[in-house]
Formats: sequence, structure tokens, C-alpha cells
Amino acid sequence: ASRPGSPLAGAMRAAGLLLLLLLLLAGAMLRGAGSQQCHPGGPGAVLRFTDRHAEIRVPALHRVPSSLDPLYGLVRRCLDLIQQNPLPTELLRTALNDPSSVRTSQVVQYELGYVVCAAVALLFTVAVPVAGMCFCYCRSRRRCGGRLRAHRRSLGCRRRCLLACLSFTSLVILASVTCAFVTSQRVKGQMEPGLGAVPSTLRTLRQHLANVPQGVQMVVDKFEVPRKQISSDLGGLSRSVGLSIHAQLQAMTYAALAELQDRAADLQTSLHHLQIVHRTARALAAARAELEPALRERRRRVVALLDDPRCTSCASALGRAQGLQLGADYAKVPSVEKVLKALAGLPRSDFAEMIRQGNGTFNSIPELAVERMAQVIQDLRADLARTAEKVQSIADAFPLPDYTRPASEALAEAEQRSRPYLREAERFERYRWIAGTVLCSIILLILACNVTGMALGAYGLSKREDPSDYECRGEAGAKFLLVGVGLAFLFSWLLILLVFATFLVGGNIQTLVCRNWVNQEIYKFIDTPGNLPPSMNLTRQLNLRRDSNLSSAYRECKSGAGLWEVLQLDSSYDLDEHLRTPQYTADFQKRLGGFTAELGDVRLLRSEGRQDLETFARSGLDEVDYGRFQEEMKNPVVQTSLPGLARNLEGLQKMQRNSTVAGRLAAEARALWHMQNSTVQSQEALVAKLGESVQFLSRLAPHLKERVRRTLATTASAEARLPLQAQQILRQELGCFTRKELRYFSQYLNWVGQTLREDVASCQPLATALDNGRVILCDRIAEPWNAFWFSLGCCTFFLIPSIIFAVRLAKHFRPIRNRLM
Repeated sequence: ASRPGSPLAGAMRAAGLLLLLLLLLAGAMLRGAGSQQCHPGGPGAVLRFTDRHAEIRVPALHRVPSSLDPLYGLVRRCLDLIQQNPLPTELLRTALNDPSSVRTSQVVQYELGYVVCAAVALLFTVAVPVAGMCFCYCRSRRRCGGRLRAHRRSLGCRRRCLLACLSFTSLVILASVTCAFVTSQRVKGQMEPGLGAVPSTLRTLRQHLANVPQGVQMVVDKFEVPRKQISSDLGGLSRSVGLSIHAQLQAMTYAALAELQDRAADLQTSLHHLQIVHRTARALAAARAELEPALRERRRRVVALLDDPRCTSCASALGRAQGLQLGADYAKVPSVEKVLKALAGLPRSDFAEMIRQGNGTFNSIPELAVERMAQVIQDLRADLARTAEKVQSIADAFPLPDYTRPASEALAEAEQRSRPYLREAERFERYRWIAGTVLCSIILLILACNVTGMALGAYGLSKREDPSDYECRGEAGAKFLLVGVGLAFLFSWLLILLVFATFLVGGNIQTLVCRNWVNQEIYKFIDTPGNLPPSMNLTRQLNLRRDSNLSSAYRECKSGAGLWEVLQLDSSYDLDEHLRTPQYTADFQKRLGGFTAELGDVRLLRSEGRQDLETFARSGLDEVDYGRFQEEMKNPVVQTSLPGLARNLEGLQKMQRNSTVAGRLAAEARALWHMQNSTVQSQEALVAKLGESVQFLSRLAPHLKERVRRTLATTASAEARLPLQAQQILRQELGCFTRKELRYFSQYLNWVGQTLREDVASCQPLATALDNGRVILCDRIAEPWNAFWFSLGCCTFFLIPSIIFAVRLAKHFRPIRNRLM
């Protein structure tokens, strides 16, 4: 670089830096725009598909954990103990195919546990009322529930024991009746929605099957989502490719342009300094020739004056005056005229305009890409429209509507037939709830009598001083206990009848249906040929595959199979084959894969500019001996300093006694100052100017050929690599775009397959409906139902010890007839 002292060099360098700054700024702006586009291997956007098709879903129900789960588990274990027989397949087959041939012995054999429980219930129903009538007869004869005949020492211990036993029994009955109330309310709360869920679920399944065609069409119509995204991407593809090419090649291009700018500046600056060197050297040689006689005459006069005997103390300056001679001789320095002749007429080309045009051509690559890719973009849009027609074939070829009709008819018939049975079940449940609530209230009344009797009796005993004394509160306590006993005798048979009726229904539901439903025995029974009559052939009614049955269909549906995989189709339908991505994207990929365009043909250096630089390198600038210039410039213009000698003469003037000598010394000093200011000083300025130019040329010359060679090589390499790398980047960007758009197709087709399998044309709602039926019947109705009769049964059976303890305790609350001391 030139030193700041050279105006032309500074201007050229400033212009180069300004141009480089503008190039980098433009590149940064374009790079910022291009960096937002897709890069090879970059992830594509995730498509969002809104679910707006109108098919009905069957929500899955699950067993809800409850604080009564230990009670439910205890009841199930009791029922497993009562009914240990497996599913009676032979009995059920006979009952379903020929009901008249069912033998009572078969039913009794299977229901043996329930028969034993029925015998116990019958015995209870007869024995307890008979015992109650006997007790009433005895009471009328004053034989039961009267007074104690004598007071014994152990009487207090027996009374406390009876109080404790009756209290414990009452607590057990209270806990049981509380569980009975709670479970009865749960049955009532679950029965109505559970029964209502049967027709609504069947109706939902029919709607699900009926809405399959509309759902499939709605899913196919969602191709609009990837189509819009791909169309939007196509709109920005060409400019994105151009910006990417520009962003990836700008470093190499701008580096070549910057080097070219530097060499152009070197050429201009070198010409300027060569001309300075040539003119200055000639001017210095001419000035030396003019100065030489004047300096010789001045030396002679000063030496003669200083040698004059009248000059006092002048010998000290004589030696300095004798050295008054010329110094540097610029006639001896090498001539640069040959170099100037070699560079005459340069530069013949306008490097600034050349660089501006190259930069403009390179920066126009994005617009050029838009222009040259317009046709292929239009063709890709046409391919996209044809792909939409292919996607429509998914809905056109979907085979389900004709094959779901038998299943829909079977579901409609099941819904119609279930309504009378559901109404009867609802009516029976209403009666059960009323009877259960009334009887539970009576049990609470019995408990109230027990608690009141024990409280009044105990209080009366504490206030009675003599056991034989009458005490009204003790007597009232005894009567309350006997009222409770009477209520227990009166309603116990109703309680046991309700317990047995609900036990028989709930127990068989649990052991015959729920237990075999959980372990899949029911499905095995239905799947076995001959178990069901022809009118109940579910495989035919649901139009299942010939090699399928209810169990396998249930398992396939539960695992997420489609309806077309379960139903019996005339020809196989492979959804995966219809959703293969290549059959929809082959034309798209082929068109993008075969596209080429020339986008990097940029001319950075024309032939005239190359010739100028080659001439510059061969001009001989590096052959000039700049060392001789520098050696000569080390010598002063005059060997002796004229200002120093003039000051010496002025000092000697003041020392002289002779006015004539003093005047001559003053005149010689003025002459030396005049020579210094008029001649020597101007030559020294020329030497300084020559030094700047020589310094620039001496620094540039050793590296000139290498720099020019490197610049020419860099420029040629950039011009050769730009088209190749632009084509490579074009392939990369189109490959990136292709992978990105293929991901859109894949996302859509995967979503279509998932939605058809799991939602629109899924048979999972059928399996969900079966699971929901088991949850409603077994977990939400049967379990609290069985817990109800179990709790009510505990109340009923614990009434027997309650009666016994109450009757015996009542005697202790009355006065003793004979007092034993």
C-alpha cells in the first residue's frame, strides 16, 4: 500500500476499500435473505391436519377405583366359593338351540351352590317368623322376656357381657346397612345411564359405519393442506435457489473482485510514482548542474575571507568552509524511462467499470434463477394438480360401504330388540331400590330401638338403688329392646327374600357372565361352531371374514385394525399399497431431478484487462535498482550544512574588531542563507518526494509478478468454478426441496393411514363397545349390586344374635323378683 503522503495512492486505496465494503454489504443482505430458506438436510415443516369429519366416536370407559373395592373383592371371592363350576357350554348350547330339551337336573347341577343358598334362605324365611310367633306366645304367658327371678353375684358381669355383645352386633349391622345404602344408591346411579348406554352405543356404532364414506372423503380432501404448502414452497423455490447460490459463492467471487481491484490500484499508483521518479531525478540532476559553479565560487570567497590575517579566530571555521562541496549526484541513478515506455497507454481498460459489471452480473443470479426456472415451476404445479386427482382415487376405491350394510342391519336389530328388556330391567331396578330403601330404613329403626333401649336401661340401672325396685327408665329400655326384637321377627323374612332375589340375579351375572367375559370363555363359546343357533350366527350377521370369528375380530379391532381387514370382502384391499408415496411423487421427483440451468456464467476480467495486468508484470518494474536511488538519497545536496556554516560566520562577525572583515563575514553569511533558501531547500523537497515514490516502488516491485500471477489465477479459477459450483448448489437445493416436499406427502399419507385405521374406518369402536359393556355391566352395576345383597344379608343374619342378646338383656333392665342376699 502507498503511504498517506501520496494523494493519488490514498484516493485509489479509499476507492478500493469503499468498493469492497459495498460488496460485503450487498452480500450480507443477500445472505440474510437466503439463510432463511431450506438448506440440504434441513427439516421440513410439520403439517397440521384439523379433525373435522363427522363420524361418531365411542369413548372408552374404565373401571374407576373405589373405597369399596375391598368389599367388592370379598363378594367376588364368596361367589367364587359358591359357584365353582366353569361355563356350562353343554347346558347353554342346549338352551339356545333346543330350550324344551333342557333338563332340570342339569340346571340344578350347575346351580348347586345357589340351590344350597336357596335352602338356607327358605329355612331362614320359615324358621325366623315361627320363632317370632313362639316368642310372642311365650310373652303372652309371661314366660319369655320377663324378669330375673333372683339376684346373683355374677349378674353384673353377665349384664356387661350382654351389653358388649349387643353393642358389637349393632355396630356390625350399622356398618352393613350403611354399605347397603351406599351400594344401593350406586346401583341406582349407574343403572339408568348404563341401560341408556346400550341403545346409544349401538346407534353410535351404526352411525360410525354409515359415516365411513363421508369420513374417507373428508380425509382425502385434507390433501389441500400439503398442496397449499407445496404450492407456497414452489412460489419461493427459484429465488431461494438463486439466493443460496449467491450466498455460497459470494466469498470466492468477492475475494477475486477485491484482488482485481488491488491490482488495478497498484497499476495506477505505480504509473504515478514512476512518472514522479523520472521527472524528479531529471530535475535534481539539472539543479545540481546549476548549483555547482555558484557553490564553488562561494567556497572560494569564504575560504579567502577566513584565511585573511585580520579575521580573528576564523581558523576554526576554515575546515568547514573548505568542505563546501556538492553531495548527491542523481545523474548516476538508473533510468525508469524504459519501464514508462513499456507502460505507455496503460490502462487500456476501465477496471472500475469492469468490476462493477462483474459484481452486477453476480448479484443478478437470484433474478436470473427466477427467470430460468419459471417453466419448471409451472410444470411442477401441473404435476401437483394431477397428484390431487390420484389421491382422490383413495376414496373412490375404498370398498367398505357395500360390506358394512349387514353389520349395520344387525346393530339396528339388536338395538330394537334390546329396548323391551331394558325397560323391564329399569322397572325391576326401581322396585329393588324402593324395597331396599324401605327395609334398610326398618333395620335402622331396629338399631335405633336397640341403642335407645341400651341407653335407657343402663341409665335406669345406674339410678336404681335396690335391684328389686321399679324404675321407669329401665322398664322403658327393656320395652324398646323388645320392640326392636318384634320388628326383627316381623320383617326378617322380607329381608331374606330381597337378599336371595338380588343374590340370585347378581351372583349369576358375576359368575356366569362377568367371570367368563374377563377370561374370554364367552368368546370361545360363541366362536365354537354349533353353540349358537343359525339365527344368532354373528360371523354371518356382521359379515366377518370366513376365516375369522368373534374372538379374532375382537382382538384385531382392539389392536387397531381397519374395518376392511375384519369384514369379508370380495377382493382384498391393501391400504398400505394405496398409500405408497412413490406412486404420487414419481413425476414430481423426475421433473426436479432432470432440471438444469446455467446460473453461474459471470465474467470478472475481460481480455483487455488481463493484457494490461500481464504488461504491468512484464514492464521491468522489478528490474530497476531502487537501492542506488536509496544510496544516493542518503547523501545531502551539499556536503557541508549551509545553515550551520552561515551561523558560524555570524558568530565570528561579532568577534571581529575590524569592521571591514565583520561586514564581509555578514555578507557571506547572508549569501549562504540565500543559497540555502532559494536552491538547496527546493532540491531537498524534490529528494523527499523522490523518496516516497522510490519507497513505494521498492516495496511493490519484488512481489509484483507473484501478485499479478495470483490475481490472474484467482480470477480465472473463479470464472471457471462459478458455473460448476452453481450447478452443484442448484442440484443440492433442488434435492433439499424434493426431500422437504416428499416429507409433506409422507406426512399426509401417514396421517391418512392412521386416521382411516384409528378413526374413520377403524373397527376399534366395536371392541371399545364390547369393553364398555363389560365395564358397565360388571364393574359399575354388578359389583355394587352384589355388594348390596351381601351387606343386606349381613344385616339380616346378624339380626338373629341381635334378637337373642336384646331379649336376654331386657330382663336385666327390669326389677328382680326375689332378692338373694
